[in-house]
Amino acid sequence: MTTTSVNTLVQPLGEMPPDSIVFGHTEGMQAVRERLTKLAGANVPVLIQGESGTGKDIIARMIHASSPWRTGPWVKVNCPAIPGTLLESELFGYEKGAFTGAYGVKPGRVEMAHRGTLFLDEISELDMPLQSKLLQLLQDGQFCRIGAQEDKKVEVRVVCATNRKLEQEIENGTFRADLFYRINVVNLHMPPLRERASDIPQLVEYFLEHHNRKYNCKAKPLSGEMMGVLRKYHWPGNIRELENLIKRYVILGNEEVISADLSPRSTDFFNTEIPLDGQISLKKLTRQAVRELERKVILKVLQNHHWNRKQAARALNISYRALLYKIRDAGLPSNRMVKQQQQQHQEKTDPPKQDIAAD
Repeated sequence: MTTTSVNTLVQPLGEMPPDSIVFGHTEGMQAVRERLTKLAGANVPVLIQGESGTGKDIIARMIHASSPWRTGPWVKVNCPAIPGTLLESELFGYEKGAFTGAYGVKPGRVEMAHRGTLFLDEISELDMPLQSKLLQLLQDGQFCRIGAQEDKKVEVRVVCATNRKLEQEIENGTFRADLFYRINVVNLHMPPLRERASDIPQLVEYFLEHHNRKYNCKAKPLSGEMMGVLRKYHWPGNIRELENLIKRYVILGNEEVISADLSPRSTDFFNTEIPLDGQISLKKLTRQAVRELERKVILKVLQNHHWNRKQAARALNISYRALLYKIRDAGLPSNRMVKQQQQQHQEKTDPPKQDIAAD
């Protein structure tokens, strides 16, 4: 195991917000805080559940930072980000000659997390064979590299996160019930931001200060009127959506960029202009309204899943092919166009001669 390979997989915890920002004042988050305090010292698996953008990653890092293994490695695996064909070798490693292109020995991320924490983000994305190997790791602390003849033993704290209901995945036959019971020894449920409206002013203040410092800006505090709008909004993207809005406000410098995103202008089908002859096609009007609503829902779900179309299709409970058809039919941008727009926006907003790390 080389030093280089360890450094590429073992990641720093990074900057974490103060506890008062993470947990706020609501009853739901105080319950999370109390349970986290009790479980931190126990070497048992933890399952963190909640909608996308609720802060599951932060909570996982806090579990590691407050545990007896905090001096050990912190290894995060973003399961959807690694193609299924590569995920097994990334997790468990391989021996020389295990497959074409395996020219040397490569330790996996499970091995890298020895005497530390292994964080499996979006664990529901694991296929069934990988779920079986993970189950073995949780049962007896052993795993086998691809192409190896003997099992290796490892001491690792496993923390998992998902934005899906694993009980439903079990019913669908895509997640093992025995693995669910193994990872669900302690469960932490992250409330959505719409249930934490009283925490929004404090979160806004924190993000404003953080991004003013990061981008060397001097954006002013939000007006009371805008703060009231934020507290009434339903926040489908949760805290991540709020942070992105504040980041945009800091860079562009006016509240209109927030209000425009929270209240998109759209055709008002309930104030339709009736022709002089008094004739109107109810069927046509209804079809237009449904299509516009469907377009908005698909766009919001795509944004919440960072334009990952497979995840969006699952969230919408439709097939991947059906989603592609609806994207084209609604005139929504393709993945290539989205990436180009993001790159162009990044080039415009990046301060010159300053390296800005991605969040």
